[in-house]
Amino acid sequence: MQRMIALIILLIPGFLAALGIKWMRDTVFGILHPPLPSLFVQFLAGLLFFIVGLAFIGGFILHRDRKRNKVQPRFQKKKRSESE
Repeated sequence: MQRMIALIILLIPGFLAALGIKWMRDTVFGILHPPLPSLFVQFLAGLLFFIVGLAFIGGFILHRDRKRNKVQPRFQKKKRSESE
């Protein structure tokens, strides 16, 4: 059940990133989608969706790999000293 929930959580940003790529591509070809007022706004919204989706998926994978100690030393979390 937990794996299914994790898959669903990853699919939503994946779809947003794909939609962002589609909107940016459609802007290049001059295709405007109805909810957006101009091509420039459509490109910015597509870029935002793509960056947010990619960052979420990347952060999820980094978090998972840190828990399993499968990252290089430069990506591991810094350990806090006991005095803090």
